[in-house]
Amino acid sequence: MKRITSILFLILLTLSCSNVKQKNENLEELNQLRAELDSLKIENSKKAKEQIATFLTFQKGDAEQAMNFYIGLFNNSEIDDLKRWGKEGPGKEGTIMHATFTLNGKQFMCSDSPAIHKWGFTPAVSNFVECENENQLEKLFTKLSENGKVMMPLNNYGFSKKFGFVEDQFGVSWQLNLQ
Repeated sequence: MKRITSILFLILLTLSCSNVKQKNENLEELNQLRAELDSLKIENSKKAKEQIATFLTFQKGDAEQAMNFYIGLFNNSEIDDLKRWGKEGPGKEGTIMHATFTLNGKQFMCSDSPAIHKWGFTPAVSNFVECENENQLEKLFTKLSENGKVMMPLNNYGFSKKFGFVEDQFGVSWQLNLQ
């Protein structure tokens, strides 16, 4: 009986030690995964800071209206961050000091400039949209040209199936293409 008790004790001790060893290995693996996750967070943070984004400077107090208009046109779009001018700011209270938004996964920024500049938007710099199908191309062309200006009507200009160039109601230019 004493011998059986001793053998059982040794078995339990061995199992207990292997459980502790397994727990330590699991803990070590968990710590390695945490360290890897932390390094990825730092790497992604650096990438976000190094990202190039289009910045739209609005001078008529219509940055928010434009931003919401664009978000309504494109899938996978949202306002990411928004700061407004307060009573003390140089901008009109409640207008956009700085906003970050995403259009179909691409980051944009905008503001309502308190200073009125001699320059505005120019068609020399435009947003190029590769449309998925003709329906999307025509919808975007119609919406973006409404109260804006058609600079090149939808047509085959030889470099794609269908292309159009518009300036929207806010003065921002868009090239719409269907390959």
